[in-house]
Amino acid sequence: MMDCLFCKIAAGEIPSKKVYEDDRVYAFYDIDPQAPTHFLVIPKQHIASVAAVDVSNSAVVAHCFEVITKLAAELGMESFRVVSNIGEQAGQSVFHLHFHVLSGRDMTWPPG
Repeated sequence: MMDCLFCKIAAGEIPSKKVYEDDRVYAFYDIDPQAPTHFLVIPKQHIASVAAVDVSNSAVVAHCFEVITKLAAELGMESFRVVSNIGEQAGQSVFHLHFHVLSGRDMTWPPG
């Protein structure tokens, strides 16, 4: 998608602080961190949100979670939260599937 912020970040058109990259996903630190460790994992393929996941793209979503597990271990994260907002009311501001990975502080429940 031409005007998608995260597509541009994954393509290297907009700078970011990369955590990880392979041929299917890109991970980078959040520019407004909500925890001592806060990065995002996105598929390079444009998928609007979890609501758009289907049989044709679910493999890349599974790979996102494999990458989250790998990065959490590499960064020594003993516990962490994974968040994906779906829709404006839920707080989604960039309509490209992404998973926030947060760690390093107590996480309250219910989330705000």
